[in-house]
Amino acid sequence: MEMMVLPPHPSFPNGSWPESPSPTNGGDLINGSRNKTARQEELLGQVNRQLDEENIKFIRLQFVDINGAVKSLAISPQNLEDVVANGIMFDESSVEGYARVQESDMMLRPDLSTFSIIPWASNSHKTARIICDVYNFDGKEPFEGDPRQVLKRAISNMQSELGSDVIFNAGPEVEFYLLRKTEQGYVPHDDGSYFDYSPLDLAEDIRKDSALAMIDMGINFEVEHHEVGKGQHEIDFHFDDALTVADHVTTCKFIVKIIARMYNTIATFMPKPFTTMSGNAMHVNQSLYDTKNGQNLFSKDDTLSELAHFYIGGLLEHAKALTAVTNPTINSYKRLVPGYEAPVYLTWGKRDRTSLVRIPAGNDVSRRTELRTPDSSCNPYLAMAVMLSAGMDGIKRRIDPGEPVEARSLYDNEQRRKEEGVDMLPRTLGDALDELIRDDVIRDALGPIAYNEFMASAMLDWNDHCS
Repeated sequence: MEMMVLPPHPSFPNGSWPESPSPTNGGDLINGSRNKTARQEELLGQVNRQLDEENIKFIRLQFVDINGAVKSLAISPQNLEDVVANGIMFDESSVEGYARVQESDMMLRPDLSTFSIIPWASNSHKTARIICDVYNFDGKEPFEGDPRQVLKRAISNMQSELGSDVIFNAGPEVEFYLLRKTEQGYVPHDDGSYFDYSPLDLAEDIRKDSALAMIDMGINFEVEHHEVGKGQHEIDFHFDDALTVADHVTTCKFIVKIIARMYNTIATFMPKPFTTMSGNAMHVNQSLYDTKNGQNLFSKDDTLSELAHFYIGGLLEHAKALTAVTNPTINSYKRLVPGYEAPVYLTWGKRDRTSLVRIPAGNDVSRRTELRTPDSSCNPYLAMAVMLSAGMDGIKRRIDPGEPVEARSLYDNEQRRKEEGVDMLPRTLGDALDELIRDDVIRDALGPIAYNEFMASAMLDWNDHCS
């Protein structure tokens, strides 16, 4: 296995990067203006009332590192107004994805629309949570390496092409295993299988309590159920704008881990914890929706629209580089193997669940694409950003995805794959990182800071694995 060295950006003189476009404010998002807007004052008033009514003792200010791990610091509710007005400084020198930039201090600015009360905290330590945007140390500009900012920038770029009223909707399906510890190691918590119910499904209460906690924290999940593997479970999210959904996925993962621990079990989102059992995917349903005209841009005359076909073409065109971000661990590639429902070939289809892109049954309102490569270990902000950017490149370049193919029929037919020019996904993280290095569109979607930090982290893992 070959060690990797991070190259300079190959498309610009001296390896330098172009400046990233400035983000645009959207909806209720608070992007750090020192002058309070009317909406910000309204949100702050609502939050202050809840703090008083619920007797909140602490507020957790949360953000994520380059790998999607949740980081937080706590403040007193009495300090919230000052933090909203002026931000709060933190030392980022030990945070993955922030440590290699020149400044050692950065600023958090709370997005008050993400305020929620953590339901499992005791009354004497009642705690709320607010997700934050990361700003440069002077508080004037968002930090371009913040994964949340990367997604905002991708959405802004999409709206500059299709209009400010168009939103990127996403609906992930997050899978995980619940494990119990034995003398032989960790084993699945139960022997249930797909859609099983008690007594085979021993985790019903864990899923139920997790679902109730998500509802309490404002997360609109669609369905929860037992999955195919023993001890494997799935939580599907209601279609919503991608930034909100990425916030919800991040919150869901730490909710499930905490609730599982209360039942003396371990929740793992590891892509392939057991070699002979199904892996943990994070299939992402997605579409573009025109809110002004009330139109799903992926559907026209009760069929898949031309724009949707081009979007699929973009996903297929950039699938290899995408995989580095949507499947970012060594273990991820143990899931992407033949014999299970995980995709292996660069195909799209309407029924086959082994296709890389699937078109679920739907109508003009619900018609969508489903990208089936992502797994539950990915950073949802970065994953959403690169998926959208790949699809938008397909729209801009009018990339034809070709005819739909039932991927399962290709498994044992190498000659047919060659004749039809069907390519395969990367087989290892190292292969995927090589593809990312060569893909201008996906690199530029991440931006110079996030790209370099992501590559440095991923290559450290890969080189350790190779040594």
